[in-house]
Amino acid sequence: MTPVLDPSSFSSVSKCATKHLNLIYHVEFDRRVLKGKVALTVEVLEDKLSSLVQCDMNDLMCKSRLIKGLVHPKMKISGQHVIVEIEYETSPSATALQWLTPTQTAGKKHPYLFSQCQATHCRTMIPCQDSPSVKHTYYAQVSVPRELVALMSALHDGQEPDPSDSSRVIYRFRQPVSVPMPSYLIAIVVGALESREIGPRSRVWSEKEYVDEAAFEFSETESMLKTAESLAGPYVWGQYDVLVLPPSFPYGGMENPCLTFVTPTVLAGDRSLAGVIAHEISHSWTGNLVTNRTWEGIFWLNEGHTVYIERMIARCMASEQLRQFKGIGGWKELQESVKQFGANNVLTNLVPNLHEVDTDEAFSSVPYEKGFALLYHLEELLGGPEVFMGFVKSYIQLFAYGTVTTEEWKNYLFTYFKDKMDILNKVDWNAWMHTPGMAPVKPQYDTTMADACTALCQRWVKAKEEDLASFTEADVKKLNSPQLIEFMALLLQEEPLPLSHVKKMQEVYQLNSVKNAEVRFRWLRICVKAHWEEAVPLALKMATEQGRMKFTRPLFKEVYNFSKYSDEAVKTFKENRGALHPVTAMMVVKDLKING
Repeated sequence: MTPVLDPSSFSSVSKCATKHLNLIYHVEFDRRVLKGKVALTVEVLEDKLSSLVQCDMNDLMCKSRLIKGLVHPKMKISGQHVIVEIEYETSPSATALQWLTPTQTAGKKHPYLFSQCQATHCRTMIPCQDSPSVKHTYYAQVSVPRELVALMSALHDGQEPDPSDSSRVIYRFRQPVSVPMPSYLIAIVVGALESREIGPRSRVWSEKEYVDEAAFEFSETESMLKTAESLAGPYVWGQYDVLVLPPSFPYGGMENPCLTFVTPTVLAGDRSLAGVIAHEISHSWTGNLVTNRTWEGIFWLNEGHTVYIERMIARCMASEQLRQFKGIGGWKELQESVKQFGANNVLTNLVPNLHEVDTDEAFSSVPYEKGFALLYHLEELLGGPEVFMGFVKSYIQLFAYGTVTTEEWKNYLFTYFKDKMDILNKVDWNAWMHTPGMAPVKPQYDTTMADACTALCQRWVKAKEEDLASFTEADVKKLNSPQLIEFMALLLQEEPLPLSHVKKMQEVYQLNSVKNAEVRFRWLRICVKAHWEEAVPLALKMATEQGRMKFTRPLFKEVYNFSKYSDEAVKTFKENRGALHPVTAMMVVKDLKING
């Protein structure tokens, strides 16, 4: 194994490794803190180690620390296991945690807490080796007010009244010895939660206001799981539950083991956005089972492979045409990220250097879509989807339960396809891995599903005032939800439409009343780009009534770039900042060039 140097961690990951965490939490909503006690079982990796373990900690108040199991304090021997016990308290401003008041929830009666540790925020809720290179199991017990439910990214292990306080209940969780995981996948949620069974190993959880809607939306979860197993091998995590979070959750989904977190913006009412579940399910193999060793330059191993498997699930459950169509949409997202960062920005490299770069600021579609483009390119060169998926499955089996680097992935690729070395040697690896901008080879996707979207987009772009009467509701009735999203995405790549066109589009298509968040988000951007003033409050409303960064950041930027409303964008953000997740708020501050 390559020696671990993780620029995102201050812990001594090459000298010792955490094997197990035993975690005790007391959740205090009134103070917005977790009172915690953690026992880290640590294996010494080298002889004569002078100091045992330097934990990653940020914004934690440590109260005590105790080391057990040392034979002699100055004689730490390779292979020795010691236990480090730390009693501590989180800060109300811990970036891993978002505390919601009752008014910020759907039910309006009870507070709510959720965590988001990826990439490097676990250190604000647990003193730990906060590096993906260190994988461990964990056991937890969580004391919460008895009217609330606690869930974690582990198997439920029972509950009981808190013996020290009759108004509270203790929930227990265990992540089994056989399946270790990195710190960024530790997750906790506490709220007035209900659940519905949606499959033999799956429940959906949310506040009661969302739960039946969510059960309908994610009813195909078991089919997706079975399809993923047929592609990638057995699902090893036992339970696969889905939690629909309050609207401020900053991402589309988060692949926490046993308990995928998803944004309520995927509740479209017609299952059209449930593909996010296929993505998070795919992470059960690539990301959670096989993990990038650091965040620097190999995040694409997690996300590129996950997008590849997600689209293979779409191929199996729907059609190859749909997989191709999703590839076209992904290429457009990559173009948008490259445009946003700048074509010469190293953050558009597939393998970027993240020294002294905030991992949250580096987050974009690049590792997802440039990574997928590379894997799809290799698939085409090496024999097609079945052949290449065979490699992906074999790669997962080889590196399961461990971590991997780009170099190790590439070495195994050359070993697996040893009879096709001449093809692999012709790949411009430097252009793919270490060169900024778009991928060096543009995939030639089947455009069958995209052609209708392109044709309608071009009709609008080329239409003169006298042509507007030719557009009717029937234009979009022929399109399914993914095609309507693609039509909008194509319009966004064009010069802004004249205001008369956008008003006509609303008149005939009634887009303001569409529930699908992916459609609505793009539609509102089109309106603001066209300087339709009536759309500004709608765009700012969507930017603040949910907090998914994919939507919130571009909407704020679009209004800010409409010079007449720049101040309104800043004012609206400042008024709503407290309701946004801290990471989202930090990024919008930079987007809107706000000082402090």
